[in-house]
Amino acid sequence: MSVPHLLDHIVIAGPDLGEIVDWFHELTGVTAAPGGAHPSGTANALVALTVGGQPRPHYLELIGPDPDRDEEELPKTFSINRLKKPTLITYAVHPTGIDQVAEHARAEGFDPGDVQDLSRRTPDGELLQWRLTQAQAPRNYGVPFLIDWGETTQPGLGDLPSIELVSFERIEVNPGPQQKATAALGLGDGVAAIREAQGSRFVLRLRTEDGREIEI
Repeated sequence: MSVPHLLDHIVIAGPDLGEIVDWFHELTGVTAAPGGAHPSGTANALVALTVGGQPRPHYLELIGPDPDRDEEELPKTFSINRLKKPTLITYAVHPTGIDQVAEHARAEGFDPGDVQDLSRRTPDGELLQWRLTQAQAPRNYGVPFLIDWGETTQPGLGDLPSIELVSFERIEVNPGPQQKATAALGLGDGVAAIREAQGSRFVLRLRTEDGREIEI
């Protein structure tokens, strides 16, 4: 069991944000804090992830359609328009030198996408700004996207409800291609370990306040 040391956040998406928040609360006893809305028509709620009981720059992002959006169509971000239930989709890492890492990955045969500027406002009006990579479709969600918070405080270190992170990894029936794509980032054990097992999915293990271990 391991925790990638460059982990930024883990994305759990679904077709209804309120339902995702309720699902997570029923599973863990933790109620995610409202995060804010995005121009893409999505909104999120956040839970900080501790390691060894200590705060770390890691968090869970529960993301779904913004209930206050004008469009009836579900957003395509993280394939939300195709999801039927809360699903652990992908994750982000925060390396030093995001532009250089992206350039290195392309040179090694994997294109993580261009680095783009994004922002959102918190419920109390604070503007958060960051830069991240957005790969072109069809996107390989098994490979993390890159993020740089710049002058913005990483949300996992903010005033959020929290839960203990035990481990986070990827399993693949045939791990070779996924390992090659992830290795192109050149981040070593900064990314999630990939091991051979049935299915192709992420395995997230959390420990609740009362000592129960939850697997998502």
